[in-house]
Formats: sequence, C-alpha cells, structure tokens
Amino acid sequence: MKQKLNRRLVSADSLLKLAVEKFSTIVLLFFLVLIPIVVAAQEKAVAPKTSLAKPKANQTKVTRKKAPQTKANKTRPADELARLREEFIKATNDYKASLEKLRASYDKDVRKAEDELIKSRELFAAGLIARKAVEAGEAQLAQAKGKVAEVDRRMANADSQIADTLLEAEAETKLAKSRPMAKGSIMRTTSFIRYNGAAVWNLSDAWKVQRFFLDAFRKPLPIAAFGQGSIHDRWRLDHHNALDVSLHPDGPEGQAVLGFLRANGIPYLAFREAIPGTATGAHIHIGRPSHRY
Repeated sequence: MKQKLNRRLVSADSLLKLAVEKFSTIVLLFFLVLIPIVVAAQEKAVAPKTSLAKPKANQTKVTRKKAPQTKANKTRPADELARLREEFIKATNDYKASLEKLRASYDKDVRKAEDELIKSRELFAAGLIARKAVEAGEAQLAQAKGKVAEVDRRMANADSQIADTLLEAEAETKLAKSRPMAKGSIMRTTSFIRYNGAAVWNLSDAWKVQRFFLDAFRKPLPIAAFGQGSIHDRWRLDHHNALDVSLHPDGPEGQAVLGFLRANGIPYLAFREAIPGTATGAHIHIGRPSHRY
C-alpha cells in the first residue's frame, strides 16, 4: 500500500512539474512579446513621420500624397497590449485549472496516508509493529499535506497575477481618461488618488514638504525616491521632477502630507497598493504624474 502511495506521489509530482514548466513558458512568451510592443510604441511616438509613396515625375512638392496606411499600420499598440493581457489571463486560468485537478489527486493521497497512519498506530498499540513504522507513516502524511500546501500556494499566486494584470489595465484606463483634469481637481479610485494642483512644482521645492513633516511629526520625511531611479528607468517613467514618499495615503501621516500638498496646490498621486508597471506599493508621488499617460 505504501509503495502504491509513493508511486501516486511521484506521478503527481511529475504533473506539477509539467504544469509549472508550461505556465513558465507562457509567462516568458507574454513578456517577450509585450516588451517589443511597448518599445515600438515609444519609438513611434518620437520618430519623424516619413512618406512611403514616391512622387511622380510631373508631381510638384505641394501635390504629393502620402501612401495609404495598411490595416496593420493602423493597429494601435494599446489594442495589442489588451489582447496580450487577455491571453495571459486565459493562460493563467488554464494553469490554475490544472493545479485544481492536481490538488484533487493530492487530497486523495492525504486521505490514504491518514488511513494508513491510523492502521499503523493501531498495530503499534497492539505491539505488532515497531515505532519506526508509525513514524514513517507520519512522515508520509506530512509529505502529502506539504504537496497540497504547495499547490494551494501556486493557485494563490496565479490569482494574484490575474488580479495584478486586471489592476494594471484598470489603472491605465483611468489615468488615460483623466486627461485633461481641471486645475485643483481630484480623482479618486480604489487604488489611487490624483490631485492636479495648480502650483508650479520643482524638485527643488521638496524642502517645503520635508520642513512641514519634520515640524508636524518630529522626524524626517521618509523619502523613497528623490528624482529618477532605476525602477523608473526599467518601467520607462519620467520621474526626474518628482519624489516618492513611503507613506500610506490613508494613514494619519499620509493624510497630513496630502492635506499640506492640497493647501499649497502641489500636484500628487497617492497609491494605496502596488500597480504593476506604475507603483511598487503604497506611497505618495509628489509632482506631476510620471506615468506614460
């Protein structure tokens, strides 16, 4: 019986490895395709437009016409990115479904290991087997439960990846729709708050916020990023004229800083949680938005 249980565990192990390898390949392909799209979109934004049509001999410079754009040229990078996100979410859901099947198999192994352990303990109590046999059964049960816990962890991670992808899409949509914002207006969402202050902000004015926080709380302002950082380069964000403060916008210190910024017309973005490609976690971004929108 124990040999049969061991074979089931090895077989389930192999299924888990195959599922992980398949999902890892899908994730890698997603980012390999996504990065060139984003880069191409940025290059297209700064590259000068050129005409593909050659002028005829009797055609003047004024009457030249541009070559008609093909359907492929009209495809927006944003649409392609949305399609890739949908495919990524579908692949993640498929991966999660395979994990659910694997978990059902592991659950059976746990129940069998529990039954075997009960029998072993009864035999040990009757003096028919040694204590080592019981300990082996306990180790077998712990191993089976460990595999269930590992699958649960992978399933939770898959849910988190889907949630992050949807949150990123929602944030990009709302940031895009928020332009233009009236001076002094505020936009609130579940994940961030944007205040479009009318004051002219320069990074050299950071001392004002630092002095306010020091006077109010008798400690230095927790600055996470002063100007451009490596994470902003990696995410292609313009953060040269902004600073990030490691404060949750809903906390008492965060609320005090936001009140000071609004009172002085200083623009900010306050993030309540991490947004892939935009924010690594809860913090207050002081200055104009550095997001690509």
